Amino acid sequence: MQHTPLPRMAFAFLPELPISILVLLVVVLGLYYIKSSKNPLLPVDWPVVGILPSLAINLHRLHQYIAFDLLSRSGHSLKFAIASIQIFLTCDPVNIQHIFTLNHTNYPKGEEFADIFDVARGSLFTVDGEPCRRERTNYQGVLSSPRVVGLMNTCCRDKVEKGLLPFMAHMALTNAHVDMNDLIMRLVFDMYAMTIFGVDTAFLSLDMPPVHVADAMDTVMEVAFIRHIVPVFFWKVMRRLDIGPERKLAAAQAVLRCFTMDMIMKRRGNDHGIVQEATLITYMIAGRDTIGTTLSWVIYNLAKNPHVVSSIHDELAPIISRKPSIAGATMTMLDLDDVKALVYLQATLLETLRLYPPIPIERKSVVTTDVMPSGHEVCARDIVLVSIYSIGRMESVWGANCREYRPERWLSEDGRQLRHVPSHKFLAFNSGPRLCLGKDIAIMQMKIIVAAIVWNFDVKVLDGQTIETKLSCLLQMKNGLKVKLNKREM
Repeated sequence: MQHTPLPRMAFAFLPELPISILVLLVVVLGLYYIKSSKNPLLPVDWPVVGILPSLAINLHRLHQYIAFDLLSRSGHSLKFAIASIQIFLTCDPVNIQHIFTLNHTNYPKGEEFADIFDVARGSLFTVDGEPCRRERTNYQGVLSSPRVVGLMNTCCRDKVEKGLLPFMAHMALTNAHVDMNDLIMRLVFDMYAMTIFGVDTAFLSLDMPPVHVADAMDTVMEVAFIRHIVPVFFWKVMRRLDIGPERKLAAAQAVLRCFTMDMIMKRRGNDHGIVQEATLITYMIAGRDTIGTTLSWVIYNLAKNPHVVSSIHDELAPIISRKPSIAGATMTMLDLDDVKALVYLQATLLETLRLYPPIPIERKSVVTTDVMPSGHEVCARDIVLVSIYSIGRMESVWGANCREYRPERWLSEDGRQLRHVPSHKFLAFNSGPRLCLGKDIAIMQMKIIVAAIVWNFDVKVLDGQTIETKLSCLLQMKNGLKVKLNKREM
């Protein structure tokens, strides 16, 4: 029997194997040392692997570790190496303005970023340069269309009125506990599936069906996080061998592609035209993941700060009093025109985004050697990491009370207007040429949803639960948000 020789590229990674084994060995020894150390939280700069062992031991509190153990102690910027990879980590607004605006062409997302998020390759989420400008023009055209904005508003309102509020009322009546995080993610998934595909997926319903496609989206973000922190060689070998998290990712991508193709076929039937698969997945990620993640933190912060809820009630009351009563209606809904003037409610959203940005870290690559305003030099092929989570917790940016939840910091002296904060100090919606195109729509949708929840229900977070974040590219809640609901008396 004649055997077909394996292609040479199948073994192209072998020269990297000894280096990778050495890195792994040093990491293991470093972890052992750190675990036995009296101060395991302090960063240790090891030969070859740098602070990788310290990062590994602090993964359970990664964003706090970056903010307080690394950046606070280093003057808001830090350069270190892991193996042959040079990394520049920062939360300095002056550096951020340089990276995202003043010299943005030198800091694209890069090819490695597109590899990490290969399921969205070719979409606005992963492209740079001229392809990015073309994609943004297309998105801008869609999101500026009154018909599209009207459709998104209608889908949001209908899902809240006919899905979210009745479900919450049922749970309040039966005195059942609710995972608010799961409920919100189902709501937003249904909203965006209806907007993008014209199909009601009905994941938010009394029987709460399994949401395999949403679970697949979570897996994409969780495995992408692993791809960010391990050497490229490791995850590419795992992908080739179909093992570990890469096997889980392959299954998740199959679910996503199957769902998307099914939706595309239904769009054909509805004469909506054909849209690139990666673009549709990006639309779902941009909507469901970011808005859903933010709303869960909004509900958590409001439940922990009843005085903020009282202020929202005070702002809502005169608007709701002017709305005509509808016979038989047991709950109150607000429309797009109603929520536009809700300044304090918007301040609560912005304050949540400051402390709990849905995308906590931004990654950039470096094209050519450059010097940051902080004085740090970066070279071609270096990686730049911007900790958005850390920016919101820096006293030099937000004051001595930066860790407190205070929506008032966003308001003018008379409380009637929002203060302007430059995007390089508040990066939740990105900055510069990549500023989020759907920012205004997202804020309006969140205001409609939060106003409906807060006005119609009292939400109490159950005692005894630990609110932690997943190891993911998103700042999602690891174990959900268990709450008790009570219908408010009007």
